[in-house]
Amino acid sequence: MMAMRYGIARGLFSNEAGLGSAPMVHAAATTDHPVRQGMYGIFEVFVDTLLICTTTGLVILVTDTWTSGVTGAALSARAFEVGLPGTWGQFVVTTGLLLFSFSTLVGWSYYGETAIVYLFGTRAALPYRLAWLVFIYLGSVGSLHLVWDVADTLNGMMAIPNLIAVLASIPVLLKLHREFFAPPRIVPVASGSR
Repeated sequence: MMAMRYGIARGLFSNEAGLGSAPMVHAAATTDHPVRQGMYGIFEVFVDTLLICTTTGLVILVTDTWTSGVTGAALSARAFEVGLPGTWGQFVVTTGLLLFSFSTLVGWSYYGETAIVYLFGTRAALPYRLAWLVFIYLGSVGSLHLVWDVADTLNGMMAIPNLIAVLASIPVLLKLHREFFAPPRIVPVASGSR
């Protein structure tokens, strides 16, 4: 049961599937059809979960570093250190951490600011940005256990209303799906006209 709880929580944190945050970015995109943009969202979850997370998990299992007692990013770093010769393992993990952590900070800053501006207007953007900086600092120096517990709780609070909204919008989603995947109509050309 705990494996399921932590697996779902980490998966949700990793790929945001069902969380309701990524649609803010997808809604800002210019696209010819909402289903096409939704397919990009599905692809993101595929790459994150099946390629990146599965690869990391397999490296941890194959190198037998999961028994070392190390957790978190240190476990991934140790596994890639053992799995790749020389300093390549540390380079892979350090580069990945820098890129993923920076993109996560920028992405969640955008999500939060978009929500705050929607709820309270543009005047709320500056106070939000200042509060965001404070929380970035607290998250970086706080207890890892506490930070994960807070993140899991807030993600759950965000996922529940989103999943209810998704269920309520199933008729619209089905209509858009049928429209997007319908076979193209062939318009007959009148004979004798060119």
